[in-house]
Amino acid sequence: MHMLIADDNVQITDILMKYAHEEGYDVDCVHDGLSALRAAEHIQYDVILLDVIMPHISGLEVCRKIRQHSTTPIIMISAKAEEVDRILGLDIGADDYVIKPFSPGEVMARVRAVTRRLSKSQTGREPQQICVDNLQIQMDNNMVLIDGQPVSVSKKELDLLWTLVSYPNKVFTRENLLNALWGIDYFGDVRTVDSQIKRLRAKLDQFEHPGWRIKTVWGIGYRFETVSGSKTQAE
Repeated sequence: MHMLIADDNVQITDILMKYAHEEGYDVDCVHDGLSALRAAEHIQYDVILLDVIMPHISGLEVCRKIRQHSTTPIIMISAKAEEVDRILGLDIGADDYVIKPFSPGEVMARVRAVTRRLSKSQTGREPQQICVDNLQIQMDNNMVLIDGQPVSVSKKELDLLWTLVSYPNKVFTRENLLNALWGIDYFGDVRTVDSQIKRLRAKLDQFEHPGWRIKTVWGIGYRFETVSGSKTQAE
């Protein structure tokens, strides 16, 4: 297993590297955003710990660029504890968000939780696809297509869409989705679901899809709504 730790505080990277080694990880440490981006472009990491505020390029921008080509789990680390900052980090594709000061043991617990969820999603399903009207989801290829055009989604967004589309017109509470996709050991709150739904909708809505939509059920959660006549095919 291979981990990238990016933080401009050498003490923090040294401590996290020690704990990561105890978890069995090979670790690369960098101390600025540009080095983090270059490392992620050349090496396929199993998980990335990414500080928000770093020289040259912010961790948020690094995360955004990584998400253009990779679904590697990313945990943001930041001294900025405001809700808007956490939501922004999740919106651009981070899988979790840790506030400084933190316990290294807690960070490793979050690493285990993120990688466990990813491993379960990869091994718990046979290669499958679902087609609804002009939407096609290919879980084996980690692809979403609308009218045959690829939609760039993160692994978490793919899992979220798959869950909703698998049960058309079924209402999922935020707690349902949080537990199903992040697991009962997740440290966050239900607003994480809202952030992921918002981001997913923005990507899907770049294309015409009159036969279906992700609908908000106010006060409850979300459902994948199909119009009369839409065909669903699962393979």
